[in-house]
Amino acid sequence: MARKTITTQVAIMGAGPAGLMLSHLLAKAGIESTVIEVRSHDEIARTVRAGILEHGTVNLLVDSGVSGRVLTHGDRHDGIELRFNGESHRIDFKDLVGESVWLYPQTDVFTDLAARRTHDGGDVRYSVTDTSVHDLEGKPKVWFTDADGAEFEIQADFLVGADGSRSHCRFQIPEANRKWYFHEYPFAWFGILAEAPRSSDELIYANSANGFALISQRTEAVQRMYFQCDPKENVADWDDDRIWAEFRSRVNGNGFELKEGPVIEKMVLPFRSFVHTPMRHGNLFLAGDAAHTVPPTGAKGLNLAVHDVKVLFEGLDSHYNSGSDRLLESYSDRALERVWKAQQFSYWMTTMLHTPADAGDFSRARQVGELNSVVSSRHGMAYLAEAYTGWPGRG
Repeated sequence: MARKTITTQVAIMGAGPAGLMLSHLLAKAGIESTVIEVRSHDEIARTVRAGILEHGTVNLLVDSGVSGRVLTHGDRHDGIELRFNGESHRIDFKDLVGESVWLYPQTDVFTDLAARRTHDGGDVRYSVTDTSVHDLEGKPKVWFTDADGAEFEIQADFLVGADGSRSHCRFQIPEANRKWYFHEYPFAWFGILAEAPRSSDELIYANSANGFALISQRTEAVQRMYFQCDPKENVADWDDDRIWAEFRSRVNGNGFELKEGPVIEKMVLPFRSFVHTPMRHGNLFLAGDAAHTVPPTGAKGLNLAVHDVKVLFEGLDSHYNSGSDRLLESYSDRALERVWKAQQFSYWMTTMLHTPADAGDFSRARQVGELNSVVSSRHGMAYLAEAYTGWPGRG
């Protein structure tokens, strides 16, 4: 049976936030796109992932007309707390850099974007199989089978790989034309969802001799929290009593106590840093987790993906509507500049706050000295605040 042909301007593999945001921005500029995704809509919507959104990400969601729910259903945070030696030190984002972040789950970002594309009649196809890409250095083609078993070929001017950390597109670039940077950390996060009231109105990043802990929020009745653990840790070995004892040993003290409750979900999240360079090969462009991953300590993953998309959209818009390829040609360099800043910030936050298993007295004392250097200096706190809330965009 002959494949049915779809002709479009931009083919996008991946219907997560990066792929859907790009499709949305292109549509607003009058540029056609087709998005395909191997997962179902419901599978993505049920994948619970936390989300701290930089002010730039929030502005793009709201100003481009995706949704204003982030402002009405999200929680604006004007700071975080660094807690060490049993004492809390607030980093006041508003005072230091005049910006904020929003606590808004990535799942909700996807829901908003998917609803917007459906409302606008976007061509988004979920649950596809048998995907393959061809002719990346010419006019790209994508083969796939849809959810009903029909076979298609997309013919496009450009292909965007926004297909996540297990990217299919990434591996289609010849080894001679790419370089991978990879770093694996010697610890992971043990994450939980707990039925409990909020312990804090803002995130607490706690350093202790027993290891790191992050106290976050989800809703008024359900909270998300993490503590540093061995990557090989088995969640089945941890009951509620053991989990809460671990959190207490890292966070409680000097009049502060966590609010506890039944643990309803637990998981282990390994830490890795990865960067694929360049982020373009021929007429294939990579965006989001397909091109880079960061440890979650700096809350950069989703925000980097959205920034990639913004930069790539500027290039595609200029190509189609202004006839200039200057921004498209510089996409990889422009995106990677922010990627490496985020890698540095995430690495710094991770190593400053986590306690290596083999840490000696000197290592612990030096780490506390680093934390004191940050919280005792307005310049130190301002660096953290600017990086955490999102660096200004470069024209």
